[in-house]
Amino acid sequence: MKADDVTDISDELVHLTTEMVEAMHAEKGIGLAGPQVGRMDRLFVVHVPEDNPRVFINPRIVAVSPDEGAYEEGCLSIPGVYADVRRPLEITVEAWDEGANHFSLDATGILARVIQHEYDHLEGILFFEHLSRRRQERLLRNYRKPGDE
Repeated sequence: MKADDVTDISDELVHLTTEMVEAMHAEKGIGLAGPQVGRMDRLFVVHVPEDNPRVFINPRIVAVSPDEGAYEEGCLSIPGVYADVRRPLEITVEAWDEGANHFSLDATGILARVIQHEYDHLEGILFFEHLSRRRQERLLRNYRKPGDE
């Protein structure tokens, strides 16, 4: 399902983003979207190496480079499943931060990738949906949820 626009950057929403960063760190992730924590709000948090945690509220990817590259991705929603995914190497994203400040960011490398990955969650898309149907079926067949025997 697609997430809904945030209409108010309230204290409760700011607190949620703080909790999301903490949860992301606890699970050793580099991104986490609202729908992954049961909130159908258009927001996500990211924290890539050599950068500070960032909050993106109502993000819009407004430009992508024609150049693409493949990189192995995983997801906190389906632990233990990894696959190479092709994505644009550079993007421009516009969003609001937790202080209700609008910003535009040109991103490259892992930051561009994680933004696109988390943005997909807001659109109701999981990373493996970028793969061929055959590759999806093989990944899901081999997937075991924690506690499955």
